[in-house]
Amino acid sequence: MRWAARAGIAGLALGAVATTVAVERLTVSRSVRRQAREALDAAGPFGTLRGTPGTAVADDGTELHYEVDELPEGVGPGGGTVVFCHGYCLNQDVWHYQRAALRGRVRAVYWDQRGHGRSAPGRAQRERGEPLHIEQLGRDLRAVLDAAVPDGPVVLVGHSMGGMTVMALVERHADYVARRVAGMALLSTSAGDLAQVSYGFPPSVVRAARRAAPGVLRVLGAQAELVERGRRAVGDLYAGLIRRYSFGAPDAVDPAVARFAERLIESVPIDVVAEFYPAFAEHATWGALTTLHTLSEDLPVLVLGGGRDEITPVEHSRRIAAALPAAEFVTLPDAGHLVLLEDPAVVTGRLLALLTRSIGCHGSTAD
Repeated sequence: MRWAARAGIAGLALGAVATTVAVERLTVSRSVRRQAREALDAAGPFGTLRGTPGTAVADDGTELHYEVDELPEGVGPGGGTVVFCHGYCLNQDVWHYQRAALRGRVRAVYWDQRGHGRSAPGRAQRERGEPLHIEQLGRDLRAVLDAAVPDGPVVLVGHSMGGMTVMALVERHADYVARRVAGMALLSTSAGDLAQVSYGFPPSVVRAARRAAPGVLRVLGAQAELVERGRRAVGDLYAGLIRRYSFGAPDAVDPAVARFAERLIESVPIDVVAEFYPAFAEHATWGALTTLHTLSEDLPVLVLGGGRDEITPVEHSRRIAAALPAAEFVTLPDAGHLVLLEDPAVVTGRLLALLTRSIGCHGSTAD
């Protein structure tokens, strides 16, 4: 009995030591990971490119932040302006590689969607409880265009939700597109039927998750501070999921680029994530493709998608291209959703070629 008691005490002691060591290792591991992330954040140039700031006011009073990269003095006048529209849970900095390549070649505008980056949360959602629709984002884009590009030809470039924003503008303002838009690029985006996307899971799992997601996100949105602490607590798992769904070959991506994508996504408050999420299930801008088809002979259009994209699968880009026979359709077989970060040389080269065809672009298109 005395031996058993001693054995029990020894076991408890060993358990306590093992627990202490495990906690210490976990703490050290978290500390090392945090230091590694901080080093990657400090080492990369991502998020450092800035332009002349401006503010557009949406039709519900929401203030939308944009920045303009003007042509430098001494460079001849450009033929127009290219406007970049970012995707869900990102901000204008996601265009880092394209922005760096285009500086000094063309006038460019970059803006943050409502609730993202430096733009204010949607007033219609926060003050009046109105649901957010992609159609509202098209109206937001029109406000940015009126403020930042009051005249001259425009090329619209949209990635993911940004491409949906561009198509929403086309659907609502077809006359504006016919008069002002000289070219268009739709990257890793969709004109509808996003409710059918499986994200690599069995259909039954996806259906159950979709039914639960809006309610779960509303609850999480009301506990924003708690959720942010949770994000930090499961940092490695969270970062792994971001890499998994952002890139087609996550292990081949530069760690600084992967960390940059993580920073972009985690910067969007959970209540904004919750506001936007329901809009994608109902998104449908097929009418925009009909309008673009009528203009396609005179309007250069680039449609580009990643072959391993599980957020907006390349089949969605293929359907857009099929509706626009004159469009240039490009597939990057090994790329995922964030093609502009994963394969920037190809994406930037295709954009430069589009800009040369549509509004002219200073310098070589072969960079």
